[in-house]
Amino acid sequence: MIITTGRCEDPDKLVKRAKALALDSGYTYVPRHRTSIPKLVKSSKDSVALVVLENGARLVRPGQPPIDYHPSMGYVRVKRVIKGDTDPMLEAAGMQAGDSVLDCTAGLGSDSLVFAVMAGPKGEVTALESSSDLSALLKEGLGHYVTDLEEVNQAMRRIEVRHGHHLDILKEMPDQSVDIVYFDPMFREPLMESAAINPLREFANSDALSLESIQEAVRVARKSVVLKEKWGSPEFERLGFRMIQRNNSKITYGVKFLDNRD
Repeated sequence: MIITTGRCEDPDKLVKRAKALALDSGYTYVPRHRTSIPKLVKSSKDSVALVVLENGARLVRPGQPPIDYHPSMGYVRVKRVIKGDTDPMLEAAGMQAGDSVLDCTAGLGSDSLVFAVMAGPKGEVTALESSSDLSALLKEGLGHYVTDLEEVNQAMRRIEVRHGHHLDILKEMPDQSVDIVYFDPMFREPLMESAAINPLREFANSDALSLESIQEAVRVARKSVVLKEKWGSPEFERLGFRMIQRNNSKITYGVKFLDNRD
């Protein structure tokens, strides 16, 4: 992947960000020089470009729809949470303000954002992403995207993004070192009509969750381990989760509560 910039009124600012992201991620910064993104990608003999934008970032793979960082439905959900409404994911996790969360399959970070708003300034949210391309997009997006709610902007900046496979990172963590561990893997049977998710399949890890990952999550979590999947998915039973009943929804959550462990 190469890293370059979009066009804006302050190109020096974007160049500075792009160079910093390239240094942090290990990718190559390529000056834009008014060249089209497809030409830049072709001349670099790479297949993907991350374009640093004034309000976030964009992944571009020529011939495929671009992927812009955007909080998407996460923004709708956090506005409800701020108003005091409930959120099924937060309820499933038994989350409270001040809790710490490890989101093992961050993607574009919509769920991490909901956790971060609920956690508040005293909580902690770490978003893990095994795809280096998505991880770079997420880090740049969370660091610079601006919504019309300052509480949401601050929550985005508090999320720590880490690139790596969740199992490797879980193995490094001490026992009961985080309140909630969360998994939202690519569904084993995709919801094909999901326009927001389908472009991610080109980048995201499509492997099924392993029992070892769940065992490590149970060791690391203090309060709960949560799995998001399609309603009726056999993954809940295979991985030992209790599926939560939800009316009129194609997705639901499975949970393991650990407060009363021996």
